[in-house]
Amino acid sequence: MRQLSPKISPWLTGFNQQVEIMQANGYKPTCTNIREGLAYLTAVFVTDIPTMTWVQDDLVPSSRYKVPVRIYHPQPDKALPVLVYFHGGGHMAGSITVYDAICRKIATAAQHIVVSVDYRLAPECPYPAGTEDAYHVVKNIWSVLDQRQLQYQRQLSIGGDSAGGALSATVASIAQFDPALDIHAQVLVYPSLDYTLSAPSLNENGTGYLLSKEKVTWYFNNYFQYNEDRKAASPLFAEFSAKLPPTLVISAEFCPLRDEGIAYLARLKKAGVASDHLHFADLPHAFLNLENLIKEECQHAYQSMGAWLNLRKNKAENE
Repeated sequence: MRQLSPKISPWLTGFNQQVEIMQANGYKPTCTNIREGLAYLTAVFVTDIPTMTWVQDDLVPSSRYKVPVRIYHPQPDKALPVLVYFHGGGHMAGSITVYDAICRKIATAAQHIVVSVDYRLAPECPYPAGTEDAYHVVKNIWSVLDQRQLQYQRQLSIGGDSAGGALSATVASIAQFDPALDIHAQVLVYPSLDYTLSAPSLNENGTGYLLSKEKVTWYFNNYFQYNEDRKAASPLFAEFSAKLPPTLVISAEFCPLRDEGIAYLARLKKAGVASDHLHFADLPHAFLNLENLIKEECQHAYQSMGAWLNLRKNKAENE
């Protein structure tokens, strides 16, 4: 029988009660209050912020838009592999500032240079702006690291959580047909991979578990503003080949997006792509943003990300 972690359930009960009160008083979601909400939630529950020897902001050039990034180098005197990371937030919220502590933790656990991407958000910049930004950063990050004169290994992995997972998987899908781009490995944390809203878990976990089906629908309606083919835009329904990167999927039982990550793993396996799955049987979506409630589980997630990235790294070095 499924049971939500007792570390989280009391807080979530209070959260749901507050949502009911807000809705009774006429609350309507806007990009402003959604962004403030994610920033506040993360600031309250992710308070253990690792020190990092070298952190700097920069811009990655592209033909239309210079994409802001924040670069974390845990050992600037040592050449390390690179992970480009895309934050979550439904394509409407989140930022490199909101995800600063999370990216520091990933850089520390993986001993990778982490490049956190401040891609453009809807509704101001709807699809495909964020996808374009994500791909431009992955394509052009080496020149930025060279300009900074950073020590790095020319080994590039990608990853993201929630909507950031969608961006990562989309980049991976495009990159499999780009001979100039080699994605070494991928990490997807409770990823959003199906814009058609067809996964059974959206109904099973669509109410009362922090991220609702109603909110997901609202996110996507703001992201897709020009009657785009949402199935064609969904990484889950893209072409899968053996050229996709080895991928770790981290999922949560009480996440509305749970089944999308599981289906993605099945397609990777069918295509002959190495993959692994870490499932938290008692947690909801966005649990990394609730760290103070579940510190051991979050530490396990970060350690698993680092182990996967370095497993792939070590295999490459031995080939």
